[in-house]
Amino acid sequence: MMQSPHRYGQPGELWLLSQTDLEGLNASYEEVLKVVEQAFMALRTGDSQNPLKTVVQPADQRSLSYSMVGRDGASDTLGFKVVYEFDPQRKLDAYGFHSFIFLCDDLTGEPIAMMDVVKLGPLRTSASSALMARAACPDARTALVVGSGVQGQIAHAMLLAALPDLEHLLVYGQYQDGLQAVQNEVSQRYPGRGVEVVEDLQAAARRADIVIGASGLTAKQQVRLDWLKPGAVAVLLGYGIDADVLHGADYRIATDTDQMKVTCGDLAAADGSIPSIDAQLPDILLGTAAARRDKRDVVFAYNSGMVVTDVALGRYFADLALQNNRGVRVKLW
Repeated sequence: MMQSPHRYGQPGELWLLSQTDLEGLNASYEEVLKVVEQAFMALRTGDSQNPLKTVVQPADQRSLSYSMVGRDGASDTLGFKVVYEFDPQRKLDAYGFHSFIFLCDDLTGEPIAMMDVVKLGPLRTSASSALMARAACPDARTALVVGSGVQGQIAHAMLLAALPDLEHLLVYGQYQDGLQAVQNEVSQRYPGRGVEVVEDLQAAARRADIVIGASGLTAKQQVRLDWLKPGAVAVLLGYGIDADVLHGADYRIATDTDQMKVTCGDLAAADGSIPSIDAQLPDILLGTAAARRDKRDVVFAYNSGMVVTDVALGRYFADLALQNNRGVRVKLW
């Protein structure tokens, strides 16, 4: 039965949700994991679609722009995401990031909202990393996050939501404020849990069952293949894990193979080649593909952004914002 229209606003209105509007909604990381997991599985079992992103960049690389459209069959939500970055290489000391997602209810035809994605992006990326890590190393006890930026600051807390039996949380980073933010995020969400700041990346990598590469372009060190112990999983979502892990791993998984080909050019061999991927996350979550062949396999996991997860998580946050009477509505149509 079709839902009643106009849940999110009156006809002709567009609901705008800013960064501030999306703060303090008390989103559960366990629920975020479920939403993202359902979105991945619906790519195989539901009426979902996740076309490749369209990328535009001038020859001098002073900016990077891309757009994506996707449909989450799990929530019957359609979304259009747009991103514009200025000075993405950090060469001009003028970095700027602007992005939003426009969501529509694909059951009623009602526009839901246009919202900022500064919060959504890191959450869905960290959730995807945690799902890959849990699948490939469910008995993990030690996790290392390389990077203390926006992604690194929430990675451990999301890992704990997926793997509550983790015993040792390690972080390696360059910036004290970021490292403190990593510790604060974990202690606030999981009182009594702490994060050890490490200075010797190689020694820390040798201890870890899970390594998450969440550094930015300025990463000074990267975890190498011969630093990893048998059975470890290395999840790359930014920088911090060397390309030799991809090329030398025993088993390779990705959120999506085609999307990976679009975004992993910096990992290619000298001849431009990329090793084949053994399994994709939607199939692993559904149990139709394995996350590893052998318990001693070193697994490389490539986490590329999937707009269908932005759409699903955007719908989740829109519903939280609606319950909390956030945002403003403007007459647009």
